[in-house]
Formats: sequence, C-alpha cells, structure tokens
Amino acid sequence: MDEDRNAPATKGDLRDLQASMQEMEGRMNERHEMLRSEFDHAFDDLKEVMRDVQTELLKAFYSYSQNNDTRVAAMEDDTASLRKRLGLVESRVTELERRLLMPPPE
Repeated sequence: MDEDRNAPATKGDLRDLQASMQEMEGRMNERHEMLRSEFDHAFDDLKEVMRDVQTELLKAFYSYSQNNDTRVAAMEDDTASLRKRLGLVESRVTELERRLLMPPPE
C-alpha cells in the first residue's frame, strides 16, 4: 500500500482523523479517571496507615509516661525519706556539738 505523503487530504480524511482523535481523547479521559480513582484509593489507605501509626505511638508514649510517673513518684518518696533521716542526723549532730562545746553549768 503505497501512500503519497504529498497528496491533499480530503474532507473525509479530516473527519476520520477528527473521529479518531475524539476516540483517543475519550480513552485518555477514561484512563485519567481510572488513575485518579486509584490515586485517591491509595491516598485514603495511606491516611489510614498514618492514623494507625499515630495511635500506636500515642499508646507507646502513654505506657512510657505511666511507668515514668511511677518511677518519679518512687524517687520523690525516697528523697522525702532521705531528707527526713538527714534532718534527724543533723539534729543529733547539733545536740552532740552542744554537749561537747558548751561548758557544764556551774
């Protein structure tokens, strides 16, 4: 089938070309909508996964926070106990110093 590339196009040729282009445009629009739908679905999946990760992180931090609160409370109790004992030791040392450094009454 030899085609003369320099032959003039007829109105029928132009109509065929126009129909062919419209058909191609329709297929491209269908493909575009399909891709948009797939992208939207993938984006929704990603948002769901991100929410799940956020929930898991919050749960992990909450557990850590509870453990840390317990540990801090125990340390505060220990500190209060040590301060009380230190106060008693200081009172005894002061009493000993008073007895040793003060002359006996005459």
